[in-house]
Amino acid sequence: MTIDTHETHSDEKTDVLYGVDNAINLLISIVSGAKTILYTCIDSSGPQVDMGKVELIRKTILEAKNRGVKLRFVTEITKDNIQYWKDLMKIIDELRHLEGVKGNFATNGTQYIDIALLQQAKPVVQIIYSNVKAVVDQNLYLFGTLWDKATPAEQKIREIEEGVKQEYFKIITDHEQVSKILVELAKSVKQEALLVLPNDRSMVRLDRLGVIDYTINASQTNGADIRIICPLSEVNSRVVKKIFDKAPNIKILNGINSPYGIYIVDGQKFLRVEMRVAEAEIFSEAIGLAFYSNSIQSTESFKSIFELLWNERTLNEELRRAEKMQKEFINIASHEIKTPTQAILGYSALLEKHPDKTEQISKALCRNAKRLQKLTDDILDVSRIESQALKLNKEQFNLNDVISHIVEDSRSNIEEKESGNIKLIYEAIKNNNDHYNDLLVEADKARITQVISNLLSNAIKHTKERGGVISVAATVQQPMENNSDNEVIVVSVKDTGEGIDADIKPLLFTKFATKSQYGTGLGLYISKSIVEAHGGKIWAHNNNEVVNNGNKKGATFSFTLPLSIGKTQSNSK
Repeated sequence: MTIDTHETHSDEKTDVLYGVDNAINLLISIVSGAKTILYTCIDSSGPQVDMGKVELIRKTILEAKNRGVKLRFVTEITKDNIQYWKDLMKIIDELRHLEGVKGNFATNGTQYIDIALLQQAKPVVQIIYSNVKAVVDQNLYLFGTLWDKATPAEQKIREIEEGVKQEYFKIITDHEQVSKILVELAKSVKQEALLVLPNDRSMVRLDRLGVIDYTINASQTNGADIRIICPLSEVNSRVVKKIFDKAPNIKILNGINSPYGIYIVDGQKFLRVEMRVAEAEIFSEAIGLAFYSNSIQSTESFKSIFELLWNERTLNEELRRAEKMQKEFINIASHEIKTPTQAILGYSALLEKHPDKTEQISKALCRNAKRLQKLTDDILDVSRIESQALKLNKEQFNLNDVISHIVEDSRSNIEEKESGNIKLIYEAIKNNNDHYNDLLVEADKARITQVISNLLSNAIKHTKERGGVISVAATVQQPMENNSDNEVIVVSVKDTGEGIDADIKPLLFTKFATKSQYGTGLGLYISKSIVEAHGGKIWAHNNNEVVNNGNKKGATFSFTLPLSIGKTQSNSK
């Protein structure tokens, strides 16, 4: 029944009709009359309302496709109607999903139909039909707008069938909403959180918002990998200390001021926030436009940006540290060279004035010459290591004999220098007859001697209190690596001295790592290179026990060497 007709030309009209049959007949007419295009929008309930005669509709659509008509559909795909749309996708050209779309209409470029279900006491289907060009053009534009906002049906179907959440990209101007999203992101961290903060106050603002506490909890509870790039200053030093004290596994790098911040969670979601008022105390007052998304591709892109920033900041930190260490080395080395050189010059002049004291002065000259020679040798060794020119002259020898000789020499030096009454012990493997067992190794004897001497020298230098004890031990153990069948010898030097300084510990076995007034910090670096060249490993740790009722626990330095095929042999000499 025609309720209203508006005509601009004799063949243009707009009608309003009622009833399911009229709806289906008009829809079939629209499809049949399509010459080049058929654009259709159907909401999630559409198939149950206006597709009663499914086979007839499908047949008409298939005929249109065979005529070369371009078929595009926009709908909301749900668990309830997914099968219907999967079947129809075999016929139509393109199907897209639009969350929450309302309305059921179709146009073929010259005609337009709109079907609505009136929710009265008894549901009634109402149809608006028009072939007025202005009405048709307007609805073509409407369909194009919906089409551009919609996502491919294949993606939505996969999300439903595989339980994958729909991707979204939101532009948010409500600052309070951004604050809530940020807190929820911090609460949700399971495996990883990556933060780029635009200025030092950003960290303080996040702490006030509770984000820092949730981040610390993620590290403590889930063992999440959390990395933060943020400009560091006195402003946020309290928050940084709080993080380090409660969650030392969280890594923080010093950043630079930037106009935006990024928060990436578990490689699944990201929040990018533009900075508006850098000095604001409250997060919502500091920010401008925000972008929030769970798009995998976008998240991966921002994660790549974070990794580039992280690597850049790490490299800068390493370069600054290397420059600082190099300057410190130059100062230490110049002092180390100057001291024995001046002593040699002084003793040489003294020798001319007091020829009667030749023996005493000669010893002093020899001692300082050896000190100067060791520094020269260390620098040459570092040069060889850096240029990969360190060569090993391997031979089979008894490690027990080597350690025994080094210990005796060190004991003599301790007595000669009266170094705090330090007690030096060698705990070697003995057999049932109380004789040492041979520990046969295939190694460079001079280089292994150098390593053990370095470790003993360090232990003596850092064991200054009276009654200090240094013990050297050599034991045979099962291989530390599962893929090795050979047993290894573990040589350990344990002292009751100052222990390893917390600032130096991460830098142990690197060049110039020292806080001592004496020494260049090259000995452990050289020792590590020698041990690793033999296929061994070297490590160190502070001891757990407290000695002499004090706080100094001392330290233990250990390294491994492959045990020669001959293994241990009894020595009854």
